[in-house]
Amino acid sequence: MNTPLVPELVATIRQGYTRKQLLQDLMAGAIVGIVALPLAIAFAIASGVKPEQGLYTAIIAGLIISSLSGSRFQIGGPTGAFIIVVFSIVHDFGYQGLAIATMMAGVIMIAMGLARLGAVIKFIPYPMTVGFTSGIAILIATTQIKAFLGLDFPDKSAHFIARISEYAAHITTYNPWAILISSITLFILIFWPKISKKIPGAIIAILFTTILVQLFKLPVSTIATQFGAVPSVIPMPKLPAVSWETIPHLIAPALTIAMLGSIESLLSAVVADGMTGTRHKSNMELVAQGIANLVTPLFGGIPATGAIARTATNIKNGAQSPVAGIIHAVVLLLILIFLGKWAALIPMPSLAAVLLVVAYHMSEWRHFAKLFQAPKADILVMLATFCLTIFVDLTVAIEAGVVLSALLFMNRMANLTETRNITRELTEDYEREDDLSISGRSVPEGVEVFEIYGPFFFGAANQFKDTMGLITKPPKVLILRMRHVLSIDATAMNALEEVVRKTKNEGTLLIFSGVRPHLHSFLKQNGIGAKMADVQIFANIDLALQEARRHMTTLTP
Repeated sequence: MNTPLVPELVATIRQGYTRKQLLQDLMAGAIVGIVALPLAIAFAIASGVKPEQGLYTAIIAGLIISSLSGSRFQIGGPTGAFIIVVFSIVHDFGYQGLAIATMMAGVIMIAMGLARLGAVIKFIPYPMTVGFTSGIAILIATTQIKAFLGLDFPDKSAHFIARISEYAAHITTYNPWAILISSITLFILIFWPKISKKIPGAIIAILFTTILVQLFKLPVSTIATQFGAVPSVIPMPKLPAVSWETIPHLIAPALTIAMLGSIESLLSAVVADGMTGTRHKSNMELVAQGIANLVTPLFGGIPATGAIARTATNIKNGAQSPVAGIIHAVVLLLILIFLGKWAALIPMPSLAAVLLVVAYHMSEWRHFAKLFQAPKADILVMLATFCLTIFVDLTVAIEAGVVLSALLFMNRMANLTETRNITRELTEDYEREDDLSISGRSVPEGVEVFEIYGPFFFGAANQFKDTMGLITKPPKVLILRMRHVLSIDATAMNALEEVVRKTKNEGTLLIFSGVRPHLHSFLKQNGIGAKMADVQIFANIDLALQEARRHMTTLTP
């Protein structure tokens, strides 16, 4: 049954919202808002846009996602997963191209939610997710080396190999003060949780290093020196400039944003369910994410999705409802209005260190290493997606990962499907581990019995034809046992039609045995319907053999 598209905020209000819950949401929302501040700025800068655009995204998208989300605790905003995608689109098409692609992705996500495709996204293979997530982490880490070391050269390439070559060529331009600031930030990020888990380490690190840089006038790059002042207001909404010539080139990036945003948000919702015992509405979640990505670019924002780390922080700090996520957006808005100008003083090496830690946690290196113990096909999917993400493009990586996973899955299914001549097994004392009931039956001479094991689809049709082709002399009766066939597709039906035609031309009686009721109806209604008069169908092998004997008797002169 389809779950109704009702936001969790509406469900919360219907259930009754208490003053105690409000106080808990206020506390959780305020903390998450503070946690989101440096991340929103860092993700925007790493994505190749202005720092305030990350804040606009966290505020607008965060407000929309929490208001409409199908998850009670979801926190939305810019995330590390989008950095490489956004950077690439901005590099190739500028911000206007990114805005259009994001809005196109929003429409796609809304359509997916309305079409009830939320559950389909969950079928993305785990090795593929680990592959592109780990690849993104590597790319994020490499984009921060310049700011971390304070290297002084203009960025010329968005590609991994060229970027590493540029770092190597300009390594002598490192800034010792930048390395000091980034190292201090890393030290605080690593060790602060041992002191306090309530107060975010990123805020402490950035406050301390900002004061340090300003107090001692250290010669390191800041947001102000690189981007200028940070505005204290959200801009008025306006449509991006649409270039109809560019739109076809943005379809693939839009699909990537939609796919990545859907996977990330639903994964975040699943994590929240695991932490709280709740159950999210995946289709409503996709609609919420789609609306957020459709609206946010109107205010100069970038792609947004559910943020796993911030959602987990929200839960750990006692959030009770989507109201906490709304408060998180309001807190960020207040910070932008009253403290936005001070954000321009944040040192770039500090943000680079924060993103390196984000990349480390994103890398899932333990899961990556553990997957090498998985079947070879899963390792292939993971490595292919990982390498394509790093060396080619995330869009290509996702497309190739989906196709490769589907092909390997079909190959596995085809290997599970088997067509065998079981005449000998029926007449001899022959035992199969999976079936001890087939031996000891009497099969008249001139009767051949074949059995199909497993799903009968296009991947197994050729093997079926090859096995049936082994019959050198047409039998008087051909029994096709189908008790283990649970599904059948058009290619397999065509293969059955060929058998029907062949047996009719050769004067062979064709009997189907053990056809399940739903497949019996399906065969009559599709493809073979007109030819079913040439086929006899029995519920089990004993009745089929009984009919074969009767037929053989009628052939005896």
